Amino acid sequence: MVQGTLLWQGLLDIVDGQRGRLFLWLPVGFSLGIGLYFALPLEPQAATLWMLAAGSLAGLILTRRTSPQVLPLLVATLAVTLGFLNAGLRAHLVAEPVIGFRYYGPVEGRVVKIDRSASEALRLTLDEVWLSDMPPSRTPARVRVSLHGDQGFVTPEPGMRVAMTAHLSPPPGPTEPGGFDFQRMAWFDRLGAVGYTRTPVLRASEEGPFQPLIALSRLRQALSDALTSRLDGQVGAFAAAILTGDRASISAETAEALRGANLSHLLAISGLHMGLLTGVVFFASRLALALIPGAALKWPIKKAAALCALIAGLIYLALSGFSVSTERAFVMVSVFLFAIVLDVQALSLRAVALAALILLVMTPEVLTEPGFQMSFAATTALVAVFTIIRRLRLMGSWPPALRGVASVVLSSAVAGIATAPVAAAHFNRIADYGLIANVVSVPVMGMIVMPAAVLALVLWPVGLQGAALSVMAIGIRWILGVAETVSGWEGSVTHLQSPPATTLPLIALGALFVLLWRGRAQHLGAIPVAFGFWLWAAAERPALLISDDGGLVGRMTAEGRALSKPKGAGFAATVWLENDGDLPDQAMAAARTMPALDVGGLRIRHVTGRGWQARVLGACREADLVVVNQPWEGTGPTGGCLLVDQAFLTESGALAVSVARDGVALRTSAAASGLRLWNTPALRWERPQTARAAQADLPVGVMGMRFDVGQSQRETQVAARTNERPPPE
Repeated sequence: MVQGTLLWQGLLDIVDGQRGRLFLWLPVGFSLGIGLYFALPLEPQAATLWMLAAGSLAGLILTRRTSPQVLPLLVATLAVTLGFLNAGLRAHLVAEPVIGFRYYGPVEGRVVKIDRSASEALRLTLDEVWLSDMPPSRTPARVRVSLHGDQGFVTPEPGMRVAMTAHLSPPPGPTEPGGFDFQRMAWFDRLGAVGYTRTPVLRASEEGPFQPLIALSRLRQALSDALTSRLDGQVGAFAAAILTGDRASISAETAEALRGANLSHLLAISGLHMGLLTGVVFFASRLALALIPGAALKWPIKKAAALCALIAGLIYLALSGFSVSTERAFVMVSVFLFAIVLDVQALSLRAVALAALILLVMTPEVLTEPGFQMSFAATTALVAVFTIIRRLRLMGSWPPALRGVASVVLSSAVAGIATAPVAAAHFNRIADYGLIANVVSVPVMGMIVMPAAVLALVLWPVGLQGAALSVMAIGIRWILGVAETVSGWEGSVTHLQSPPATTLPLIALGALFVLLWRGRAQHLGAIPVAFGFWLWAAAERPALLISDDGGLVGRMTAEGRALSKPKGAGFAATVWLENDGDLPDQAMAAARTMPALDVGGLRIRHVTGRGWQARVLGACREADLVVVNQPWEGTGPTGGCLLVDQAFLTESGALAVSVARDGVALRTSAAASGLRLWNTPALRWERPQTARAAQADLPVGVMGMRFDVGQSQRETQVAARTNERPPPE
């Protein structure tokens, strides 16, 4: 009892020593709650969320009566709880119908977004959707259709109502267990179906009444078209991307060059662009006001300049189409600018923490997105490092020119180091010469491209934008030239395999502990960072991967993963190879020698092509597991094997087979994703009976193999027990 009391008192003393920095930990606790929600294998029931809401309310009441020593612990618990509750509520509030089958027929809707797919096909996102014989209660709020075949009968533009005959299907699950979950992203984007059309897209009806957002989208499209027509080739495409967010004209070669030089962040409207644009407006407005006689003595020109910059940021947000990344950047910049208006230190960790908290409250799903992680990793590291430099006056006596060059180099180095683990984890690559490319490109972006862009937008209404666009083009050509040169150097890119799911959280929590904790114990944060990197280095990729349609398998070899075919299922093949840390070249991987598919004593066969029925019967007599890309009809093959056909894969998703301590583990994408709203819409509150039906297990105890259904109710462990397999017939 005494020891427990002493431990409790010691904990309270440790927490008490962090006074003054507790606010910085609020977004950390909130993020932990959000992360816990997304990591659950089963969707929390409504009763759970209501209990958490009641508990949070009680906790808020108790904060007024709690002793000052216990208060930080109570607030930390509340932050985690509220983060969990906020994520759950958000997931239910954005709920829209998701199509549950493959649909082929007429599709009609209003164009709200135009972009391009990975295969460079034009892609339309539609709302106000109408599908044949589909009641409104089951019709998705949004669908996304890629355009193939003979098009050109109409030029799609935002607000246009179009019609076509299209193939639609539910948003696909991960291409491998534990991989990127497109279903979850589509759920929060209210995207209920994706597909393609090979028939011409036609105008469906005349325009409806005036709508401000549609008018804004058309203005964005007109500005983008003007930029691509006035500036040649990829220069115009780059200009359109950074001013309107329209990346449809960026070629695959340009995008790859920018990625290889670690300059792709210059292409997406993010915190850098918003910061540069509002910074240009802030300093230009302040200078203009200071030139007015007596203004600097009578008016608060610094605050007025901050408000001008805030308005410019809002206009930039509108021009970008209110994209998620620009909204994030605007919130961050707004916090800093309001700090100037309120005479509070703008560039501080408190401002960063407040911006993060606002964004996580508004859109908790951004926590798992690389853009959010990289933005706040870079911003937090930069503010922390330059706060130390300012406090210690390390560059105070340096000449201004040298101080400016050193700041640019240091900023690029700090931001690059802070974002490198995130970029490597999400994109499986490190640009080895990215620091060099950023040092010679970011200053050009800040001193030439963005000021010229602001001037061009100001002069555009009076038709005098030509000179500013010419200056802007010079800077863009420099950036594109640097990207092409640096990405072409030998060894410019190092490919890395995907880390375990726990790696990034461990690295982030450890780094935050080092930055935010006060006292000698802060060095303990290096332990989870080191452990996270160790887990990454020790991770092993699955020995065998099977696509969700059964048409593609990939076996790990000494050369890398060998694929079963050079074409088809290209997206899955690319993702598998990237996650292996390999070159994403399907043809190269298919040319590798394909060994036997057997894993750890489990005999596996893959059957495709003509005469597959007869070959399945033969394969099943000599193998433990047979994969076929067709639906098997009948009572099942003889011979004691597990048949993985299309019906099985529809339920399980993609499969991964690995050697485990006690045999062979067969992991399904459905198991890794769990039973969540985005992959089992029947779990919505208003349909509890269907929700229970959706939690049916996979078959158990099939023909001499053990299936253990885990807590997610879809996790399947297969132990090969060849001595118990029935003899072949």
